[in-house]
Amino acid sequence: MAIEATKAERWRYRIDNFLGQGSRGLFMALLAAFFVSIAIVSALRWVFLGIEAAFGLPEGSTFLGEALSGIWVTWLQITDPGNMAQDSESFGLYKIPAVVGGLTGVVIFSALIAFLTTALDQAIEDLKKGHSRVLETNHSLIVGWGPRVLEILRELVEANESEDDPVVVILASEPKEEMDAWLLENWTDRRNTRVVTRSGGTANLAAMAKVSAEHARSAIILAHCGESGSRSEKMESDAKVIKSALALCAHVGDEHEINVVAEVFDERNRVVVRDISPERISVVDATEILAKVMVQTSRTSGLSVVYAELLSFEGCEMYFYRAPWGGISFGDLAFRFEDGVPLGVRRSDGTLEMRPAPSYTMADDDDIIIVAQDDSAIDFGPRAVVTPTVLPAHTARTEAETERLLVLGWSAKADIIISEFDEYVLEGSEVHVVMPDAPEWVLERVEALSAALEKATVHHLDRDPLDGQALASIDPLEYDTIIILPQRPDEEMDAERIDAETIIVLLHLRKLVSEATRAGRPVATKLITEVLDSANQELISRAGVNDFIISNRMVSMMFAQISEEPDIQDVYDDLFQEDGSEIYVKPASLYFPREAFPVTCTFGDLMAHARKRDTEICLGVKLHALETSSADNYGVQLIPPKTTRFVLQPEDGLVVLAEDDA
Repeated sequence: MAIEATKAERWRYRIDNFLGQGSRGLFMALLAAFFVSIAIVSALRWVFLGIEAAFGLPEGSTFLGEALSGIWVTWLQITDPGNMAQDSESFGLYKIPAVVGGLTGVVIFSALIAFLTTALDQAIEDLKKGHSRVLETNHSLIVGWGPRVLEILRELVEANESEDDPVVVILASEPKEEMDAWLLENWTDRRNTRVVTRSGGTANLAAMAKVSAEHARSAIILAHCGESGSRSEKMESDAKVIKSALALCAHVGDEHEINVVAEVFDERNRVVVRDISPERISVVDATEILAKVMVQTSRTSGLSVVYAELLSFEGCEMYFYRAPWGGISFGDLAFRFEDGVPLGVRRSDGTLEMRPAPSYTMADDDDIIIVAQDDSAIDFGPRAVVTPTVLPAHTARTEAETERLLVLGWSAKADIIISEFDEYVLEGSEVHVVMPDAPEWVLERVEALSAALEKATVHHLDRDPLDGQALASIDPLEYDTIIILPQRPDEEMDAERIDAETIIVLLHLRKLVSEATRAGRPVATKLITEVLDSANQELISRAGVNDFIISNRMVSMMFAQISEEPDIQDVYDDLFQEDGSEIYVKPASLYFPREAFPVTCTFGDLMAHARKRDTEICLGVKLHALETSSADNYGVQLIPPKTTRFVLQPEDGLVVLAEDDA
């Protein structure tokens, strides 16, 4: 049944629908009104031209010529009302269409100009917002936004330096203008890398199409909150990461190869994300990795610097490499490379073995895991590049003792740190967690850990590490290791404030160390802490800390490396666990008799010498005299040329891949 309506209502409805089409309909309506106005005013001039012709046209004029001239005059008067003056001396009736044309121009032509100006402004605004599709291929895609973005970009810049016109595309829910402004202010060293930002839903198929995800070579899906976030925030972040991974894989399809790295907090959610596309997606638990690195660093000073270099694209890196091995043994393999030290073997079935026996015969389909300055520098030579000199043998080992660990503060890493500590120590070791007015859930975790651990006991001390006197009352220098964590796990604080409180605790500890030194008391306590913001690195290093982990930077390094080479995650998983081979910085006094110092040798000599000690693999040295110099990488030199000569003292160290720290 038709709806009753007047003709006026129906015309108005049609006009509403037409204009409802948006700017296109409005523009067409204004344009039509403009030309209709020209036609009406021109027709009016023609009527008056006919009247004028009845009285006689000016000499030399024709009706057609005057009619065409009238159209031109009408155009001029509508587009610029000042042209009405052209009819001042004309036939009197022409002043009527002149006035009509001028008034029409003021209304319609002005509206048309205003519309065009607004449309142009809107078009420029849309361009600034980045609504256009990204027309890039083989680019790196970052999905999400947060503190890790800057560190990831720095790593990708290093990785892309040898490429032609590399591109990183960022898709996040933040406004494009804000992302561009922040990057412009904080990311200055871009070298040859271009960055393209787009604002949109990170779990939206249309947004994935907009950033050409199907043409990307790798994607990094960031968490939507930090490690200090609450349980509910982390679960919400995991849910968003799952949706992003689904949207990405659904858009890309099965044909395109892409390496995806996702940050997920909960173990069950990590399984879900990995199952979306097991052959594509690598899932990283940043909290667990950082906690394990902190424990390993507490076992051997200088290890944080070693990991910072190994995980970065700047300096040396770990690569998979294959060559026609010709039946060579793994022990002889190390001296066939001008640049690089082999650490392990990946067999054709995918099994990984770090530090295989020197007698292991290389199969032609074996890959090696090698530390080198760059993949372009790896070259398996036909003969040994050096002939190592036999150095004086020594069989000393460190004696295992009970240890005392002091944990100042608490975070999600504390559980893992304490559990990992229990794996390394002798029975009877102690862990003291220092925290004022600890929440009930922290006390419950302390009790649960104490009951679950096999060798160490865990106790809570109600003291405030931010209070110098309260900290001194527990005599922290009596502990073997002090690990500093965030002081208020229940409060939401940004990285700057957490780092500021860490620096306060370090300054209190530095004062205690200075007082003990002046009193002639030897101090052997190792101070380990975490730095959230890499901008605070210099301040932390000047506060007397032995080792510090720059968490955002380290995790970002891993994200970048895994996105470029997914199989490298298997190497990390092997290195960051107590079983199997790990990296240590061991004192030179374990390798040479005391009377042999100073020991003059080449790096090639050290590689061969370390092999005699439980087939350890030497991949660098740590010079004690330079360990406070940031310009000298705190004394750590990884994979120097095998002919590099060193003069070692007992306090110097060898960076080795070994079974344990003995």
